[in-house]
Amino acid sequence: MPDAEIDSSGGASGSILQLKVRLLDVSPMVWRRVLMPAAMTLKELHGVFQVVLGWRSLHLYQFRIHAVHYGSRELGAETPNRTLCSFNFRRGDKFVYEYDMTDYWKHEVRIEAWLKPQLRKRYPVCIDGKGDCPPEECGGPAGYDECRIEALGLDVYEDIDTIVEILDRVVLMDQPQLLDDDEMRGRLERAVERNRAREPFWPGRFDRRAVNTRLRTGEHHVLKHQQLC
Repeated sequence: MPDAEIDSSGGASGSILQLKVRLLDVSPMVWRRVLMPAAMTLKELHGVFQVVLGWRSLHLYQFRIHAVHYGSRELGAETPNRTLCSFNFRRGDKFVYEYDMTDYWKHEVRIEAWLKPQLRKRYPVCIDGKGDCPPEECGGPAGYDECRIEALGLDVYEDIDTIVEILDRVVLMDQPQLLDDDEMRGRLERAVERNRAREPFWPGRFDRRAVNTRLRTGEHHVLKHQQLC
């Protein structure tokens, strides 16, 4: 049975907020839909966003709500220990979540609904989403675009041809001695390493089940704190 919606003017601290968070300036679109207890704090919401979006909490963050900044104290922001229900959000309200002030990842957060909690349902939970999160420290939206273009360029096919050629000779043509040749082995290893570096920039599918497993194990409670690099 779906969660029952309550008054769009906001609910009590025991209510559930349905939020949609969308990463801006990135195409194809990256977004997640999350159900959050309204009694949770902005700091806890930061941890949840880190999990569902795919970040690693390596950098500073802040929320911009009603012209006030809440987040990392190094940014001079207000404490993020304020609860979501204390803002009296209405359905359709928006605010901004910013992560990594160097690469500057900006997210739009929309309040989609206030809901009644369901018995035996665990929160927070991600109920929908699309798109892979960019890798950390890839240069922001502009750098991410450049890396994706490079990751799908002609060099990729040349490296794949090299890998297929050598493995075909080693396995199908039964020539394992080729790998004893330093030059041949070096060609293979360099091609494999280059493709591994490109993998984070190849198109992928969002795995909601994996995200919810991480939420159930409480990883968001760890990632609400900034991790040491």
